[in-house]
Order: sequence, then C-alpha cells, then structure tokens
Amino acid sequence: MSGDLGAEVVVRAAHKALSEHTNIKLLLVGDREELQGHVTRIIGDEQRLSIVHASEVVEMSDSPVDAMRKKKDSSMRVAIDLVKDGKAAACVSAGNTGALMATAKFVLKMLPGIDRPAIITELPAKGGTLHMLDLGANTSCTAEHLFQFAVMGSIVTHDITGIENPRVALLNIGAEDTKGSGTVKDAATMIGNSTLNYVGFIEGSELFSGKADVVVTDGFTGNVALKTMEGTVGLAAHYLKRAFTRNAFAKLQALLARPVLKHLSGRMDPRKYNGATLVGLNGIVIKSHGSADSFAFEHAIHTAIVEVRNQVPQQIGKLLQQEAA
Repeated sequence: MSGDLGAEVVVRAAHKALSEHTNIKLLLVGDREELQGHVTRIIGDEQRLSIVHASEVVEMSDSPVDAMRKKKDSSMRVAIDLVKDGKAAACVSAGNTGALMATAKFVLKMLPGIDRPAIITELPAKGGTLHMLDLGANTSCTAEHLFQFAVMGSIVTHDITGIENPRVALLNIGAEDTKGSGTVKDAATMIGNSTLNYVGFIEGSELFSGKADVVVTDGFTGNVALKTMEGTVGLAAHYLKRAFTRNAFAKLQALLARPVLKHLSGRMDPRKYNGATLVGLNGIVIKSHGSADSFAFEHAIHTAIVEVRNQVPQQIGKLLQQEAA
C-alpha cells in the first residue's frame, strides 16, 4: 500500500505473475475496498488471488520503531505475520525499508548462526550479473558479520543465477592483501579458510568487471556504492541525451544508433534487477524499490518465487552448520 505509485502497480504485477506462474497463489494485503476495485478492473475473477484486509499503512516518513509498535494492523505487518504463521511463503513489499527490516526481524527472527540481516540485490556486470551485500542494513560490521554475509550471498547467487560455485570477493580499497582495515583483513582470512569460492579483494572500479559473482561489504559502504552507481547511470544518460539532441546532425546519428541504444537501455534497465532480499531472516522477505512500476514489481515477485522454490533460508542454515563443524 505504500509504494510511490500506489496499489494499482502491485495489482498489475500480480496479474502478470499469475499468468506466468500457473502454480502460485498470491495474497494482496491492504485496504480491501481499494484493492478490490483494482482487481475487478484489471484482473477480474481469479481463484488464485485473495485479498487480506489491513486497516493501516506504514508511511515512508514513519520511523521503524513507530511502525513496529503503533501500526500492528499495517499492510506490512500483516503480510509479514502471514509468513510467520505459514499462510504465505514470502512477503514482497515496496514500503519503508527501515520499517520492513525492523518488523521482519522482530516477527520472523534471525536464522541460527546469523547475527544480523543484510540487504542483497542483483546488479548487471560483464558477462552476466553480480550480487552485492550489504546495501544498507548494517552501517558497521565485524569480520564475523562479513563472513556470514559471504555465506548468505553465495547461496542467494547460486539459487538466482544457477552458478554452481559463485566467486566471492570482499570490497576493499585495493586488491593487495596488505590493504584495508583490520576487519576486512580478518574477514578475508575467515572466508578464505571456508569452503566458499573466495577470490580475494576487489576494488570499486572492478565491481562490474565480471571477476566476482558475489561482492561483500558493510552496509554503509555498500549503500554509498549503490547510490553512486545509480547516479553515474543517470549522469551518463543525461550526457547521451544532450549529445544526441544538440543539432540536426546529432539527431540523425541518434536515429541511426537507436537499435544499439535500445539494446543498451534494456541491458541496463534497473527494473530488471528490482527485488532486494532481506537475507538472514527466518523467512523470505523481498524489498521492492519504492518507485517500482508493475514490470519492476513483477520481477520482485519472481525473485520471491525462486527463493521459495529453492528454500533459501534453509540452505543458508545448512551451509552455516557445515562451516561451523
């Protein structure tokens, strides 16, 4: 109910997801009257879709504590409660990230052996994609936290991309073993001594080089890196537009280059990578971007479906037990 573009986006995404996945059922959580209006107009009668009423909405301006304590009948809380009670296999939300994280951690609890949840998402890279975490859940981390992130990132990457033994790297200020903080160096030792496919440190300039499938960092650094990427893409698009519209000849060049630009735009389309996992929880919760349209939100639903089918939380727990043995 609290996405930037309203509930209609979610209903349209649900319609597409139901048509593409014939063996799923979806629960739309929120104001029944509003949701029913969208469902009647967009979907019609659909036996695999149900509406669960929630009388409150967590606003983007609500603090995580207030959302958790004062809005116990919010669409966000009700959806997460459905996962806890086994009535839903996953929750997908475009709402307040801090509130979603706090509520999910409070209701679902953490997996055994995991101290903190992390935010992981898929990003484009040379030759494929990469998964990066943490992207903002934990501003400071210990070496043990980074090791746990590496375990969780490896599982998620394997399940989403099908890569058998994902290459794991630690984001650092240099590729040499002598560089970086004590925390990062200790984490490197822990990951290197594990069964994970650790490939060493990676610098920010090499994130999209294809050298790693999983990139691990603390939430502060990861969030800054992610926002920098988004800003860089926006800047490049701005200058491309200016270059191709500066005069009549440039406009003709733009017309000739249109197929290439269209391919590039499709490859870099952030909507194809929407759906960040709140990994480490004893349940599956997917965070959609607040400004997601129906195409992007449907991708977040797809991510949830893949993680449910692969039982991601159970896999993480199993691998942690193996590493501790």
